[in-house]
Amino acid sequence: MSHTAHIRSHRKPRRSASTIAMRAGVASGVLGTLAVATAAGSANAAEPVTQTLELPVLTGDLAAQVAQSAQATQQAAANYQLQAERDAAATAAAKEAKKDLADAKAEAKKKAEAARKAAAERATRAAERTTLTSTSASSSDSTSSSTATGSAAAVIAFVKAQIGDAYVSGGTGPNSWDCSGLMQTAFKQVGVDLPRVSQDQSTFGTQVSLDNLLPGDILYWGSAGSAYHVAVYVGDGMFVGAQNPSTGVAEKPMSYDPPTGAVRVL
Repeated sequence: MSHTAHIRSHRKPRRSASTIAMRAGVASGVLGTLAVATAAGSANAAEPVTQTLELPVLTGDLAAQVAQSAQATQQAAANYQLQAERDAAATAAAKEAKKDLADAKAEAKKKAEAARKAAAERATRAAERTTLTSTSASSSDSTSSSTATGSAAAVIAFVKAQIGDAYVSGGTGPNSWDCSGLMQTAFKQVGVDLPRVSQDQSTFGTQVSLDNLLPGDILYWGSAGSAYHVAVYVGDGMFVGAQNPSTGVAEKPMSYDPPTGAVRVL
């Protein structure tokens, strides 16, 4: 028997070929997995990730709603514009109305003041006429027997010949007259050149009292220098003048319209 027959071998037992192959396959799989993971990581690190957002597709109903909303917005804008225009028009109208009211008040005040002055003047003339009525009556008594002679008679004859002619403002004959036009033409018959208007005729010649009238004296109504009517005294408490459009040239008693004063030019 060999002297080594009972010595155990210290060598590790050999693995079988199948075991070795299996371990080799596992290792290869692990290495392959690591390689794939590494490649994927490198690829992800090299290329950015792109995300795609999908926008909603407008359907027919949604498009109609959008159009309706746009139309509503336009209508609202139009309404706001129209309201703004109306507000502006209302403001302008209010300002215009306020101005018209102020103008109307001013005009009414002006007319009222003019009416007041006219009424005061009428009252003054009425008082003067009332005062002069008795004076005219006494004057007519003192002159009732007076008889016109010479130039006065010619003036009186002329004005009486025009009785019945029409009264026309600015008229100087031969068939229509105003008061001062008749006086100017009548006195021109005897060579007296009277001014054209009653205001100037009332200061032409010598002022005389209504108590001492003579035929041929010029009567005036209003104050001297601003008279609004003239006529000629023809005696017996009567006068002839172009009165107004309704009477024309007429002969009237002194009491019909008592004059304010008189001037003597003959």
